[in-house]
Amino acid sequence: MKLVIAYIQPESLNAVKQELYSREIYKLSITNALGCGQQKGYHESYRGVDIEVNLLKKVRIAIAVNDSFVDATIEGIIAGARSGEIGDGKIFVLPIEQTIRIRSGETGSEAIG
Repeated sequence: MKLVIAYIQPESLNAVKQELYSREIYKLSITNALGCGQQKGYHESYRGVDIEVNLLKKVRIAIAVNDSFVDATIEGIIAGARSGEIGDGKIFVLPIEQTIRIRSGETGSEAIG
């Protein structure tokens, strides 16, 4: 069991979801996030004052998958989010020690689905 966490551009979210759905990956959690990396932000003028914006809007996707779905999940995220430009995002894959479905009490791979 793995936890796949991806940070992507907000405008890529629909494409990533469609790619994941086409690979039969339906269970995901999406959160709005702020972050910066190589983009280093940008400058904007607000009421005549120069403001440096270095935390940019991102979307965080967390997907718990069984080991057989890890590669398909990663490929789906890359296919939907890659534009070739700086700021496309990052993917992290973490091991999951234990999973428990609260409703039924199932544990392990059965709890992920």
